Amino acid sequence: MNFKNPVPTVDIIIEQDNGIILIKRKNPPHGWALPGGFVDYGESLESAASREALEETGLTVELLGQFHTYSDPGRDSRQHTISTVFVAQATGEAQAGSDAEKARLFTKNTLPEPLAFDHALILKDYFDWLENGRTWSLKP
Repeated sequence: MNFKNPVPTVDIIIEQDNGIILIKRKNPPHGWALPGGFVDYGESLESAASREALEETGLTVELLGQFHTYSDPGRDSRQHTISTVFVAQATGEAQAGSDAEKARLFTKNTLPEPLAFDHALILKDYFDWLENGRTWSLKP
């Protein structure tokens, strides 16, 4: 039998200076996005999140824990992906790298458009979570 399974990915909400780091994508789908990408075979989700953050922003992050998993089959127009989203902290200045054209700090009130994938939903959930006093604990 030939099985077709969803592909695991990670996205990272990098908290810094009362904002979050977003990247502008070089490749389709274009737009602004959370740093993130595909999990390599043999790699943990946590390792993938740290690697993708470093590759796309130049920042070494401290993962605070998993935020949520997003699995809508239409979340990525290229293929069915399941993304585990992490919250992390970093210091230093973000520098675009890998497939990122730009990396910048944004606040809830200065989010750029368009946001790629389902990242508008992820950020809405994140900012709601912040406003409600981080109502559940992140699990490392």
